[in-house]
Amino acid sequence: MLAKVISAAVIGLEAVPIEVEVDIAAQGLPSFTIVGLPDKAVEEAKERVRSAIRNSGADFPAKRITVNLAPADLPKEGPSYDLPIALGILIASGQLNRDIASSVFTGELSLDGRVRPVNGALVQTIMAKEKKFKEIFLPSDNTTEAAIVKNVDIYPLSSLKSLFFHLSGQKLLEKIEPIDFENLSLTHVFDYDMKDVKGQQQTKRALEIAAAGGHNILLKGPPGAGKTLLARTLPSILPSLTFEEMMEVTKIYSISGLLKKDIAINKRPFRAPHHTTSLIGLIGGGTNPRPGEITLAHRGVLFLDEFPEFPRSVLESLRQPIEDNVVSISRAKGKTTFPAKCMLVAAQNPCPCGYLGDNTHDCSCAPSQIIRYQKKVSGPLLDRIDIHVHVPAVKVEKLTEDKEIIEASESIRSRVQLARNKQQKRYKDTAIASNAELNNKSIKEFCALSEDCLTLLRTAVAKFNLSGRSYYRVIKLSRTIADLEDTEDIAPKHIAEALQYRPKQEA
Repeated sequence: MLAKVISAAVIGLEAVPIEVEVDIAAQGLPSFTIVGLPDKAVEEAKERVRSAIRNSGADFPAKRITVNLAPADLPKEGPSYDLPIALGILIASGQLNRDIASSVFTGELSLDGRVRPVNGALVQTIMAKEKKFKEIFLPSDNTTEAAIVKNVDIYPLSSLKSLFFHLSGQKLLEKIEPIDFENLSLTHVFDYDMKDVKGQQQTKRALEIAAAGGHNILLKGPPGAGKTLLARTLPSILPSLTFEEMMEVTKIYSISGLLKKDIAINKRPFRAPHHTTSLIGLIGGGTNPRPGEITLAHRGVLFLDEFPEFPRSVLESLRQPIEDNVVSISRAKGKTTFPAKCMLVAAQNPCPCGYLGDNTHDCSCAPSQIIRYQKKVSGPLLDRIDIHVHVPAVKVEKLTEDKEIIEASESIRSRVQLARNKQQKRYKDTAIASNAELNNKSIKEFCALSEDCLTLLRTAVAKFNLSGRSYYRVIKLSRTIADLEDTEDIAPKHIAEALQYRPKQEA
């Protein structure tokens, strides 16, 4: 007898339906075969399914069982096919009789028949809705994230036995009520606040501009100046995620297995990988490509501390994602594209000892050491960073002074949010979300410059030897500074401030 059960496979950030066909032959020696490009985890489903069916009180047929995962040319990975395979065997063996053509099933089985959570439940539920399936059966631990999808019935499963009772009509499961994703609480508690940072007014201003426009920023200064602390306060001044951005980020964390028990990711991600992170760990990849740190930081911040200590090959791999805001991973089995619209925040010392140019300490590095250290980060990569800011050591008087009035993150964030709202209104008919995403064509459309601004830019290009990329990045930065001032037109003073954040020597 032949049974067909619908499941789903996660490809990139999307899910596609998979038809699990189970055939139990009347003749032939007992065997259990799975075909359709299964990986090791799918192959091992045979033992999990066999034990789960028996320990759930059902009979496992001692016949020739063939399972086909269609389409057969699409690689299948992970344990999420355990449940549909087990269900297919129960139907094909005649132990269960139910029309399930309009249902989707996914879940990993333990040996005692319990249903374990799987990755990508959210995108599988979205697929079920888009493909007009009426219901989806998921592990109980995955139903919270799936409940933000409306217009599809979601049933939580604790065990294979509970599914059997539901489909046979003995004990029906209660479907999950949908959660209104748009009304989720946006009240966040941050570990770091700008009011806790003494001094560093210029750096705080640079971080505010970076947050307002989504610009990349490099913090350069001696050890102990507060570069890492300042970078970690950045999430506290970032604007709130829009509904579309929350869905994007939640889908990424769902397929990566990082959603845990959260309903959704409703604040901007902050990823800070160690400098020993591999290229695949940072960019993503693998035999069946998975998102890397730059994709996990999508719509948020990717913080690279000790910037020059990362392997050069890893740093150079950032050049294309920073420019295009996507990561394209090509393998023999196909091509996968992950989003990578994140702010790159990097921190580094000026030399190996860290005290080059510092007034309080003498630099102990040889000139050759300094040159070798600074060349670890290439010119083309530095050229893609909009804001370069020097973070000086804070004087002890500043650290012990209690009278200084320091602005809190909440106040700064309100200005940043107003600037982002202005950008969303300006780019509402485009795919652009912030000024940092403007390309050369859109810069000409949205960043009109007066003759005075053009004169200043021509002078700066000649004096500082700016590249073409730097020229356009200065204009984008000027647009953000003007948005923070709530002015429609870019003025020469905005250009002048943007030029201050370019490095003195361009590569």
